[in-house]
Amino acid sequence: MKLLIVSQYFWPENFRINDLAEALKTRGHDVTVLTGIPNYPAGQFFEGYGLFRRAREMWRGVEIVRAPLWARGRGGGIRLGLNYLSFAWFASIVARLRLRGPFDAVFVFEVSPITVGIPAIVASRRFNAPILFWVLDLWPESLTAAGGVRSPRILHVVDRLVKWVYRNCSRVLVQSRAFVPEIARHGVPDSRILYFPSWGESLFQPLQQADATLLPPLPEGFKVLFAGNIGEAQDLPAVLKAAELLRDRTDIQWLIVGDGRMAAWAKEEVQRRGLSQVHFLGRHPLEAMPHFYAAADVLLLPLKREPIFALTIPGKLQSYLACARPILAMLDGEGARIVRESGAGLTCPAGDADGLAAQVKNLAAMSDTERKAMGLNGRNYYEANFDRTRLFDQLETWLEDAIQERKHSR
Repeated sequence: MKLLIVSQYFWPENFRINDLAEALKTRGHDVTVLTGIPNYPAGQFFEGYGLFRRAREMWRGVEIVRAPLWARGRGGGIRLGLNYLSFAWFASIVARLRLRGPFDAVFVFEVSPITVGIPAIVASRRFNAPILFWVLDLWPESLTAAGGVRSPRILHVVDRLVKWVYRNCSRVLVQSRAFVPEIARHGVPDSRILYFPSWGESLFQPLQQADATLLPPLPEGFKVLFAGNIGEAQDLPAVLKAAELLRDRTDIQWLIVGDGRMAAWAKEEVQRRGLSQVHFLGRHPLEAMPHFYAAADVLLLPLKREPIFALTIPGKLQSYLACARPILAMLDGEGARIVRESGAGLTCPAGDADGLAAQVKNLAAMSDTERKAMGLNGRNYYEANFDRTRLFDQLETWLEDAIQERKHSR
């Protein structure tokens, strides 16, 4: 198959779509990615990239075509909105003028924003190719939960955009079964909604010992580690409150790996509160993550208390499970259900800083054997539910079905 992937984010940004594109290429497909200029999460263009630099390049056999966009920066919603809209606009132009088709199918990676569907539809119409649209963030719900948008007029416009995007898709894939009713609400028939959860990249494996050469110096003690985007959704205020409640437990250390829009605020708060047990370790390459996980005693998974987040399975959860490390989840709904059902760790409600502090103490009081058993439970659950090879086999079948359906409808 000759496939076009449309994603606002792609390598060298760390997103799961990188792994999928490479895997499809390895499986013998011709893969092109229409994406933007890398600027996530720091908000500035990566070194070596610019509006007119490296607009077309190859990565591991995958052709990358980049559209200009407004860098997201670290400011408020206006700049982020410009980032979203500029990609939709310029990627649509690139889809019309610069893509080397034809393509058999278009696959869309939709973490926010939903506007990634606009250039995908332009490409679909140009090449008469079906769209498989993978929903990882529900809109307009995510716009309210993570972006703070409350205007009924704006939400109504976005809701109509969502309906239009879904109406132009042959299949809508969802990362959580709880998404199905929300997608159906927009008029998508159940037969076109398919469950396609995330997975852990193949490098996420249980390690007996972390490679110290890939890690910065780590503090001694019981290590609670969070890795990933540091944004509004991750509820750092509740995490820092829990750390403050355990200020007297000098044996408990909080490690934060990553970057994002809330990182500067969180660092200032840690300094203001004098939380010497909270350590910001900065951004590190994806390849280092399994080693960070192996060096931690428990992996932290927080999400804000919002109805939309209760429906979501955070993509980080699959990576945590794959590495066979105990998990502490401060979230509601589907993600918490998986942690409990798998026996992979402990949970507390979203936003419950007191509960988080209590569960950290409970985990610290457990033996290494008990925590290891939790990690193994998580790995077993991962293999049964999120196996990478099985998921990719299923996706190939869906792509072929959509292509044949389009051919028969001509």
